[in-house]
Amino acid sequence: MSDELEGRVWEALKTVRYPGMSRDVVSFGFVRRVEIAGGVARVALEMSTHNPQAAEEVRRGVEQAVGAVGGIGAVEVEMNLQRPAAPPAQRAVARDAGLIPGIEHVVAVASGKGGVGKSTVAANLAVRLAQLGHTVGLLDADIYGPSIPTMFGIDERPRVEGERMLPFSRFGVKLMSLGFVLEMDTPVIWRGPMVMRALEQLLGDVDWGKLEYLIADLPPGTGDAQLTLTQKVPLAGAVIVTTPQDVALIDARKGLAMFRKVNVPVIGIVENMSGFVCPSCGETTEVFKRGGGRRTAEVLGCPFLGSIPLDPAIVAGGDAGEPIVVSQPDGPHAEAFRRVAEAVAAEVARRSTPQLKIV
Repeated sequence: MSDELEGRVWEALKTVRYPGMSRDVVSFGFVRRVEIAGGVARVALEMSTHNPQAAEEVRRGVEQAVGAVGGIGAVEVEMNLQRPAAPPAQRAVARDAGLIPGIEHVVAVASGKGGVGKSTVAANLAVRLAQLGHTVGLLDADIYGPSIPTMFGIDERPRVEGERMLPFSRFGVKLMSLGFVLEMDTPVIWRGPMVMRALEQLLGDVDWGKLEYLIADLPPGTGDAQLTLTQKVPLAGAVIVTTPQDVALIDARKGLAMFRKVNVPVIGIVENMSGFVCPSCGETTEVFKRGGGRRTAEVLGCPFLGSIPLDPAIVAGGDAGEPIVVSQPDGPHAEAFRRVAEAVAAEVARRSTPQLKIV
């Protein structure tokens, strides 16, 4: 009977979600122990987060879910809350210790759904920041669909010195991706702990050196990679990529809400594929409606970083291993990415500069 009751408690715990995430606390490995004695369920939780409020929400969720199990008269939750090595206040200071020493600002590029051109935006944003004079790295954290090797035309294996991998360098950007170490067309069918461990290795086992910006291209949606990144490194913020149509904007709002739930500032929204300019007549066609990204930014109270036009040249550049800001540095697309890059840099600087308080 006790084994059956414990099993029902574990099933109840699987209904408790980490705030802003789509997965439960059991699959994330936060539940360390469950003990039942005399109708009292004792649940031991262990998690690492910058956000104590999120941990408290998990505690309340566990108490409510387990307390509703028949045969349980009381619930005791033991919470072991660990903070990541570097607190958010140290974002703008080069780190002397931790998972990624020497990196000043980690910027996540995310989307609520796939197919919005998130990786294209991440690649061109990283190169444009480098062209503006910053030292930049690009981490392809899209574990399930790494595309950065193709977008930068790299089909080699990374070199290893000692116990650390050396990132590739292309167009002034240091690059690392799971796609560099997997066989082409190999599907990644991994459970949560494997995804989290892979991302930790891509962060900590790579000799990034000193960087002003590390751009992290995340998988679409919310899940293991997003949670791992927010837990393991202090993020300067997240850039949300969307397209103008309503369906994409709904998912963009979910992604934005997720980052706010885990106490990561949202740097702003980029509207991709905002309009197609006919190369023959110059007429603009709004393929996916118009202005949705700006309206969403206004409604949700975050900056609108800019819009990127829809153009086959951007796709061709990515497929050829040469981002559009490299292949057509003086074109309108490069100019659009320049505005986005400058807006990201300005917003990161604003957020990381200590504010004077007048009393």
